[in-house]
Amino acid sequence: MENTFRFNSIAEFHKFCSLPNPEHPLISLIDYSKVAYPINDSQMKWIQDFYSVGLKRNVNAKFNYGQQQYDFDSGVLTFVAPLQFLKIEVNPNAVVEPTGWLLLIHPDFLWNTPLAKKIKSFDFFRYAVNEALFLSDKEENIMVDILLKIEQEYQSNIDKFSQELIVAQLELLLIYAERFYERQFLTRKKSSYELLERFESVLSDLFQKDNVLGNGMPTVTLIAEQLNISPNYLGTLLRLHTQQTTQQHIQNKLIDYAKEQLSTTNLSISEIAYGLGFEHPQSFSKLFKQKTNQTPLEFRRFFN
Repeated sequence: MENTFRFNSIAEFHKFCSLPNPEHPLISLIDYSKVAYPINDSQMKWIQDFYSVGLKRNVNAKFNYGQQQYDFDSGVLTFVAPLQFLKIEVNPNAVVEPTGWLLLIHPDFLWNTPLAKKIKSFDFFRYAVNEALFLSDKEENIMVDILLKIEQEYQSNIDKFSQELIVAQLELLLIYAERFYERQFLTRKKSSYELLERFESVLSDLFQKDNVLGNGMPTVTLIAEQLNISPNYLGTLLRLHTQQTTQQHIQNKLIDYAKEQLSTTNLSISEIAYGLGFEHPQSFSKLFKQKTNQTPLEFRRFFN
C-alpha cells in the first residue's frame, strides 16, 4: 500500500531526500542531481506545507497536455503550492538521472511582504504536473540565473536587506514564468484550439436537455475533469484566447439554453430555473437580466 508523506518543514523534506540540513529554515535551493529518495517504489505521494518551483532536465518521461504530447527536450518547470497533493512517478530503470534545481519557499518567509498575497494570484501554482512549462535554452538560462541569485543571497550574511532582495528575485522569476506560459499557449496554437473545440463540445453535451435537467448547471471542475486538465489551466487558456472566464462561458451557454426553453416550451420561469440547477428562481432571473437586459418574462412575451 502506498504511503502519503507529509512535510511540515523544508528541513523534513531535506532529510527525506538524504540532503544536508537547509542553510536557511524557510528557503532552500536544491541541486536535483543530489536528491536521493529513500524508497524503491515507482510512485510517491506527498503533501507539503511550502511552495516549490522545480526545474528539471533529462526528464525520463513524456509529458502530456490533455491528449497532446510535448516534444521539448529542454527544461521542464513545475510549480506546487502548499497543501497540494502531489504524485510523483519515478523511473527506476532510467539510464540518465534527472538534473536541475528545486526551490522551496515556506509561506512564513513571505510574511509581511506584498508577494505574500500576490503569489496566490499566479494560476500556474495550481496547474497539474502534465501542464508544466517547457523552456527554451534561453528561457532556462534566465530562470537558472535568478535561482542562483536567490541562493547566493541567502548564503551570504543575512542583513535587513536580504529578505527584500530574495523576494524581489522570486517575484521576477514568477513574472517570467507567467510570460513564458503565455508564450507556450500561443506557440502551441494547434493544441490550444483543439482543446477549445473540445471544451465547446463538452459544454454543449452537458447542456443537452436530459443532462441539464437531471444534473443542473455544469461546474468548472466537472468540465476540466472531462478535458483532463486542471480548472486553473482551463481558465488561463480561455482568458487568453477568448477574454472570458470559464464561468462566463458556462453562463453564456446557460442563457442560450434558457432562451430556447423560454421560446419553445410552456415551462414556467421557476421550472426552467430549477432545471438549470438554481435553488431560487430569483437568482436565475437576476442572471438572465444581467446578461440580456431583459427579464425572462419580458423575453418570453416577445415570442408570444
